[in-house]
Amino acid sequence: MDTKTAQYTFHAADSRGHANHGWLNSHHSFSFASYHNPERMHFGTLRVLNDDTVDAGMGFGKHPHENMEIVSIPLQGDLEHQDSMGNSSVIRQGDVQIMSAGTGVYHSEYNKSKEDLVKFLQIWVFPKERNIEPRYDQKSYPAEDRQNRFQRVVSPEEDGSIWINQDAYFSLGNFEAGKSTKYDIARKGNGVYAFLIKGKATIDGHELSERDALGVSETNQLDIQFSEDSELLLLDVPMGLR
Repeated sequence: MDTKTAQYTFHAADSRGHANHGWLNSHHSFSFASYHNPERMHFGTLRVLNDDTVDAGMGFGKHPHENMEIVSIPLQGDLEHQDSMGNSSVIRQGDVQIMSAGTGVYHSEYNKSKEDLVKFLQIWVFPKERNIEPRYDQKSYPAEDRQNRFQRVVSPEEDGSIWINQDAYFSLGNFEAGKSTKYDIARKGNGVYAFLIKGKATIDGHELSERDALGVSETNQLDIQFSEDSELLLLDVPMGLR
């Protein structure tokens, strides 16, 4: 950690934008739809981080996207996906899904269950190259591979994770209380938006509770301790927008 130059932005869970549409209960880390906060437009190339809960049998009807990298990470339940590229699939806890919207794509996302809630994180990242051919991918990641360590699930490299059209790296980790770790920034000039899915953690001296987030830039390493059993998502993204 470079304590002389590191920059920190703390986002408390209860400071996020919130919209409850009945069938959809959504918390927005950044400006989205009717929630507009000029101080929370993006973190580098990270544009959207929505924490969504969808009622049984409900979901997002077919709608368009273009020139955005869209990642979904289910936390509970089954999410059914269909798109104009001909993909039809179900993503579950342990899966990660990405859609490069590129020149344009339509898709829908529904809670497959008629009884249970589905909870997932919806993440948008500005692309590195615009107007690419739309593409879709998803992969299941074993939970044991992120026990007390970080498991990379998204990257621009051929490293076993799903590919993203950006110099961005997403990692998930499940850590026991009392554990500590370090995280090395994946690429020079990147920053990390750390989102604590559950538990309690301290990152470079900043304390986080469930659904709190910390943006860190101008450093090359994070120092992390866990005071409760925790699940942490790290979004390692370029800080400059083209």
